[in-house]
Amino acid sequence: MQKYTLNNDLVGVPGGRARLQTPALVLDLDAFERNLARMVEHARSHDIALRPHAKTHKSVEIARRQIAAGALGICCAKLGEAEALAEGGIDSILVTSPVVTDAGIARAVALNRRISELMLVVDNEATASRIEAAARASGKPLKVLIDIDPGLGRTGIRARDAEPLVRFVAGSNGLHYAGLQCYAGQVQHLESPNERRDKSLAALAELAGLRDALSKRGLAPRIVSGGGTGTFNIDPDAKVLTELQVGSFIFMDRQYNDVWEKPGDRPPFETSLFVQTTVISANRKGLATTDAGYKAFATDAGPPLLVQGAPKGASYFFFGDEQGGIVLGAEPALSVGDQVSCVVPHCDPTVNLYDAYHVVRGDTLESIWAIEARGRSA
Repeated sequence: MQKYTLNNDLVGVPGGRARLQTPALVLDLDAFERNLARMVEHARSHDIALRPHAKTHKSVEIARRQIAAGALGICCAKLGEAEALAEGGIDSILVTSPVVTDAGIARAVALNRRISELMLVVDNEATASRIEAAARASGKPLKVLIDIDPGLGRTGIRARDAEPLVRFVAGSNGLHYAGLQCYAGQVQHLESPNERRDKSLAALAELAGLRDALSKRGLAPRIVSGGGTGTFNIDPDAKVLTELQVGSFIFMDRQYNDVWEKPGDRPPFETSLFVQTTVISANRKGLATTDAGYKAFATDAGPPLLVQGAPKGASYFFFGDEQGGIVLGAEPALSVGDQVSCVVPHCDPTVNLYDAYHVVRGDTLESIWAIEARGRSA
């Protein structure tokens, strides 16, 4: 990947944040570090391990900092993300989505030989058999978790049907049965605290039943991996997960803030990720146009939220591919060249639109971190 150079001349310059060429992905390092410390302490106090999800940040630097803070390894949604992080020295990776093609399995086997620990998930015997044959031929067994469907229906096998697949993996020469994965993605953004808690614990009760049944048959899972930012403070109570796959907590976004704010609570983590944009036109009263439109934000969760640089009552809307609009609810009006910062609607796919983080402390641009796994969808 070509080295990112835009805005490099502003690193270390007091007030450099206000001079960024935009749109720019900005990371508040103080808030990021507090979020990471809070999650590490939460996991420690509940005697559960952390395996943060890199699909959120796609960054070697952030993965290194998470491991240095106490995470035992990293999750990746896709094999391409895992390869990118491995190139940067990350040595313990779980790929949380099934790898099913011949080319993908060959890449996984090759990656397994290059790093200390690679784990895949499987949800059917046919795919597990093909991975087993490739791993056996490579000379290094591949660790596998059985992917359990908690009712989402996206991937995984239902707990009641999983034992034959566990037995197949456990009895295979080319595979090492490492445990279970269960991610209840359908409950992460439920705004009712009681509903979110009840549905998450119900899914984990099914998982606990499978774990206990397997243990009685000599197939106890060493790893039970799952959970997410929306249920980080619920799932440890079930006493079934051995590690949390939390991702968005390091950044937060409008979606996750709403999970706590709409019921009247305070989010447990701070917003640390922003898109900074510049006003490029302001010829109409009550309206300003910026340089950050559909291409600058993920758009699946509505418009971004203005947090800095715009007058109180102003709101943001998408004004085109390259432009955003700000409806001004109060004076003073914005002027050409003014910069505003926005909370992103959905952090994971927004990050995927950028090449780098502009890391700031206060108003100073401290460093620029590359996003190495950007676009690595395969």
